This record gives sequence, structure tokens and C-alpha cells, in this order.
Amino acid sequence: MKSITILSGKGGVGKSSIAASMAVLLSRKKNIVAVDCDVDASNLALVFGIGKFEKESFISTNYKAFLDREKCNSCRKCLDVCTFSAIEWDKGKNIPVINGFLCEGCGSCRLVCPQNAIELRRVKNAVIGRADTGYGFPLVSGQLKMGASGSGKVVSEVKIEAEKMGGDVMVIDAAAGIGCPVIASVLGSDYVIAVTEPSPAALSDMKRALEVVNHFGIPHGIVINKFDLNKPFSGKIIEFAMENNIPVLGKIPYSRKFVEAMVSMKPVVIYDRGFEKIFYEIAKKIEYVWV
Repeated sequence: MKSITILSGKGGVGKSSIAASMAVLLSRKKNIVAVDCDVDASNLALVFGIGKFEKESFISTNYKAFLDREKCNSCRKCLDVCTFSAIEWDKGKNIPVINGFLCEGCGSCRLVCPQNAIELRRVKNAVIGRADTGYGFPLVSGQLKMGASGSGKVVSEVKIEAEKMGGDVMVIDAAAGIGCPVIASVLGSDYVIAVTEPSPAALSDMKRALEVVNHFGIPHGIVINKFDLNKPFSGKIIEFAMENNIPVLGKIPYSRKFVEAMVSMKPVVIYDRGFEKIFYEIAKKIEYVWV
């Protein structure tokens, strides 16, 4: 099963909207699965008009530390070793108190405890949802629980779940930035589409994201969204692409239709068929999809 990951580095450049439209067009020639790997703030379902998932299941990819008060001898070693400030000291009871929201489940406190008074337990830290998009293909989406950690591991589980559904291509909508969720989204991808817009911040963040892509040696191309809002700076993005032998897959003009499509909870190629040609040209340049 091939996989295309769509990332941006910077949020707000139209990545999810572009991912949804790419998924719709690719589905007309291939069996695809759309995958929302922005597990901290997933919203690809909204672009497809999905208000509720047909099937949801809790998953556990992380641990939390729990104290056995009867075994604790108040040595304070756990307090000193915790680098996440997840352990406080209850002076009245003379025992450590573990903050579940701050605990990352690293296990350092358990290792240093001479009384074996700390146990690591698996916790359900995320939900995976599955739904039919109504456009001939399914969507798999992950959502990290509020205050929970382990987003990178959740992304890996979401991708595994998507693979189980079968098909030819996964279209992955990655999170913004270069953190663990993005690394997990990119890992194992066959192609990466980097979405940017003509602004210094967007270009800078895309360059950082492409460093992650280059680390894994994954073929990639650039899509410039809203290119006509600042044509001189779009020229700088094209210069960067040429200097680094990166293909510019497409240039999408600014249009209020994108906003209207989002409000209508539809991919823009469905809301306005006039955008199909632009997205078809992008798809054609990703040669392996058609092999």
C-alpha cells in the first residue's frame, strides 16, 4: 500500500483542504484511504462533512506512573529524578503525589525507587475513528485525549489501522510543525507533498519540515497555495525549489471558494469543479501513483 503524506511545517496554509481534494481525485483512479494524522487537532473529517464517526475505539500507546503508598518509605528519590515536574511532595502525608497530566510515563521514578513502590500502567490515551466519507473511500482519524501524551505513537497506530482497511494508496494529512506526529506521519511514506504559501514564515517552516523528509530520503514536491497574493515571494519559493532540485507540483491561486467550501464542509474540488484541473495536474506529477 503506497502512502502520500501532505505536510506544511506551518499551520493555516491550507494543508487539510488540499489533502481532502487530493484524496477525492486520487480515489477516481485508485482505491484509497484518507488518514488524519494530526492527532492533537484532527479536522479532516469536517472537510468531508463527517460530524460523527461510525466506529470509534480507545487505544493505549502510553504509560503513567502510579504510587503504592503502603510501600513508599518517603525517600524522595522519585521527586529528584522526574524531569517533567510531574511529582510533587505532600508535606502533610510525607509522600510523593504524581500528577497524571504531567507524567510522560518514562519510568525514571520506577527505576530509582528502592521500595518498588511505583508501578507503570498502560492508559487509554487516544481514540481512533473510522467513517465513510461519502466520496467512495473511508477515513481513519486519530484524536489524542485532552492532557494525554504520546502523539507520535498514536499516529503510528492510526496508520496501522488504515493499512488494515486495504487499498492502493493512503493519503495522510500530517500535523503542522516538525514534532513527533509529523515524524511518525512521514516515516515509511512513498511521497511527501509540502504545502506552503508566499510568506517568510511559511517558507521557513516548510524548509524545517523538509529537513525531516530529507532525513528519511523520501521523494517530495512543493505546492504553493495562494501563490498570487505575493508573486515576488512565490518566485523566491520557486528559486529555492530549483536550487534544491525539488519539483513544484502546482500553484494554487487565492480564492474565497476555499473558505466557502470549508464552511460547507466539502472538499474544494467538489464545491467548485473548476479546481479539478489544478489538482489533476498535481496528481499527474506524482508519477508512482499511476504505475
